[in-house]
Amino acid sequence: MARKSKYDVVVIGSGPGGLAAAISAKKNGAEDVLIIERDLELGGILQQCIHNGFGLEVLKKDLPGPAYAQLYINEALALGVETLLDTMVLDVSPRRRIYATNKRDGVLDLEAHAIVLAMGCRERTRAQVRLPGTRPAGVYTAGTAQRWVNVEGYMPGKRFVILGSGDIGMIMARRLTFEGAKVERVLEVMPFLTGLMRNYVQCLMDYDIPLQLRHTVKRILGKDRVEAVESVQVDEHWNPIAGTEEIIPCDTLLLSVGLIPENELSRKAGVSLDPITGGPFVNNEFQTSVPGIFSAGNVVHVYDLVDWVTEAGLLAGKSAAAFAQRERESEIRHLPLLPGENVRYVIPHRVDKESLATGDVRLQMRVKQPIEAPVWVEVRSGEKLITRKGEPYVRPGEMVTLVLPSKVYDEVRQARELSLAVVGR
Repeated sequence: MARKSKYDVVVIGSGPGGLAAAISAKKNGAEDVLIIERDLELGGILQQCIHNGFGLEVLKKDLPGPAYAQLYINEALALGVETLLDTMVLDVSPRRRIYATNKRDGVLDLEAHAIVLAMGCRERTRAQVRLPGTRPAGVYTAGTAQRWVNVEGYMPGKRFVILGSGDIGMIMARRLTFEGAKVERVLEVMPFLTGLMRNYVQCLMDYDIPLQLRHTVKRILGKDRVEAVESVQVDEHWNPIAGTEEIIPCDTLLLSVGLIPENELSRKAGVSLDPITGGPFVNNEFQTSVPGIFSAGNVVHVYDLVDWVTEAGLLAGKSAAAFAQRERESEIRHLPLLPGENVRYVIPHRVDKESLATGDVRLQMRVKQPIEAPVWVEVRSGEKLITRKGEPYVRPGEMVTLVLPSKVYDEVRQARELSLAVVGR
């Protein structure tokens, strides 16, 4: 399929928010919808979330992540949504221009009437939570371990400590137990659970995995590989309490210490970000501070349920489609006036076609080169002559005026652009 250079709606990211936005945009009148995804397949993080619990609210079904994603992938493709996989978006401009690259097409330069940002979020790393100690192998984010176990088929270790009671961490505690590993402890620095209660019950309590609140990792021990972590209790100000240290032998430490919305592209597009959520400021239609740029899903703020991400994507896609339709109608109604042969510029640059229904439109221009002989000043739509007038001569220092008469309304209404030229007669 030949790649278009301009789309009604371009969605960046194909997780649950992006898929829902693309589907909704297509269903609500967007003519051309494109999803750009940096991974090799659609579905985002759902492809590695093989546990169930997805779709309970939106679909009234209890599905694993890949099955939930596949339903929306099938619907998007059936609706004719185009996809660009294994493609990295490099930049997004406030004028809704997208620069991307992949190994097939090289650098892509695309335009969109509306954009939906659906890049999701990323995990906080060891460096971002400033864990002291040595730097051995065996320290991973919970999501990385989830990818290895569920998709790649590798076990990252045999004996685990998990820092953080986020949902991915608790789900991985159960998953690793299924695979025969020993999860020694889940440590949480806060005095309360940070994930869903259902995951605490189903993933920790049901498998006798202890959770210690107000505890954190004081340091990591080990040279080539993690050998143990030293845990410590903290007070209400998160300061370590002396005498509460404990050495917990393990070969792997998983970090489930929070998620950060992926908004580097949002910043490049000039979108204003909320310093608390880390995501864009949005209105009730999920439009950002930049007109025509919308945002949905975990890129706005981190949701508890994928169903809510889907609902946000549906609304953002519908809003983007409506914006794109208004932009398209405006482009159709407002006709570009282009300088042609021996014309330097013409004012106005665009003309409202409907204004011709009620009166003439005056055009003014300057020529590039003088012609000291009779000329035609012509307005054409392609090869078709719309109107013209004769002049005895033209000079760059003297403005040329031409009236576009209302009687040519029917011809202009069918045109996509008009060009003005000064030619000899």
